[in-house]
Amino acid sequence: MRLGVLESRRTLAIYIAAGASFAALAARGLTVPLYAHDLGADRFQVGALFSVATLAAAALSLPSGLLIDRFGARALLAFSLVVAAGSQIAAAATTTVLPLFVWQIVGGLGSGAQQAALFSAVTESVKSGRLGRAMGWLTMSMQVGFFVGPSIAGLLLTWLDIRTDLAITTVVLVFAVPGALLASGTRQSVERGLSLREPLRALVAQAAFVPMTVGLVAATLVWGTVGAFLPIFGKEALHLRGSQVGLLLALQAVANGLSRIPGGRLVDRARNRWPIVFVGVVVWSAAAVVLGHLTGFWGPAILLIAATPFMATVYVAIGVVFGDLSAASTRGVTMGMYGTILFLGLAAGPLVFGSVVQNYGYAAGFTACAAVAIALALAMAAFHAEPLRRRVGVRLPPPTPGT
Repeated sequence: MRLGVLESRRTLAIYIAAGASFAALAARGLTVPLYAHDLGADRFQVGALFSVATLAAAALSLPSGLLIDRFGARALLAFSLVVAAGSQIAAAATTTVLPLFVWQIVGGLGSGAQQAALFSAVTESVKSGRLGRAMGWLTMSMQVGFFVGPSIAGLLLTWLDIRTDLAITTVVLVFAVPGALLASGTRQSVERGLSLREPLRALVAQAAFVPMTVGLVAATLVWGTVGAFLPIFGKEALHLRGSQVGLLLALQAVANGLSRIPGGRLVDRARNRWPIVFVGVVVWSAAAVVLGHLTGFWGPAILLIAATPFMATVYVAIGVVFGDLSAASTRGVTMGMYGTILFLGLAAGPLVFGSVVQNYGYAAGFTACAAVAIALALAMAAFHAEPLRRRVGVRLPPPTPGT
């Protein structure tokens, strides 16, 4: 009983940490594009600022997973919070566009470690049969952060300039400290010589890995493209004020967060997860096409509220599949691989389709991205993926005496 209470407190603290860290990240997602735009950045540069951060996160996700297996989630989560806070304050201190790229890269490194640490900590704390609900609660907490962050940042823009707003919203990371302290410090691997080769081989060999990877790339490609350009799309194409753009992002986050818990239950009950991913990608891609042709506030808001739950359930489903594919000895590496693919997909969208947005407009860029995402979703469906509910581990040698 006492152990159960302790675990409940630990998972609650992790959920709060996730919400706080993603609130700071979401506030940054609103203020950095607007700040860069004010400094003279064009549309492609704004998209590239998003992409370099996610590429950096992708680069560190897999090494972070290995470090989590070696040192535990607590150390990596604490490290990520320090890096995120420092980079955000430094970004607010710069006065030209180029240094923003540097601090976006540093912040992305923190995000990569943070994502892997949070997912690993939750996966370690719950039983397999409740993993969908746990992922639902975790990702809902993140979406609460995505609501709170833009709401606070957008509201503060009523009184503050963008630069000051960017610096002040770093304070919300304080609420992530208890989660970092209470996260498990358990070392999944005790062997100093353990490398990435064996865990990755065990992961890639499983039948669900390739189809779910294709589905994850499809989802992140179109989600990342819309998300990267949405702040300046709202300002330039929808002709909204900064506070209205923040509210638009906040409403999307509410729809995203509220759908995570029922989405988690649906995923737990689903026999196959790939149809959930397929439907979600197709619906969100169609919404992206329509979004590029809308104007004003309420039309885009209603569209985002209606379409976002489909994509929210996609991320829960894919997260659960990767959780099921992990074992105690490979949990960090598996979730690190998930983060790597996630961030690479998010980064690829703005980089690949940024030039289309720059030269032909938002509608053309969103449509081209949606077409590619649907093609990838069809490729995933062609695999007839059957996500596995078993965990395949790495056969490790016995621990050395004294370890």
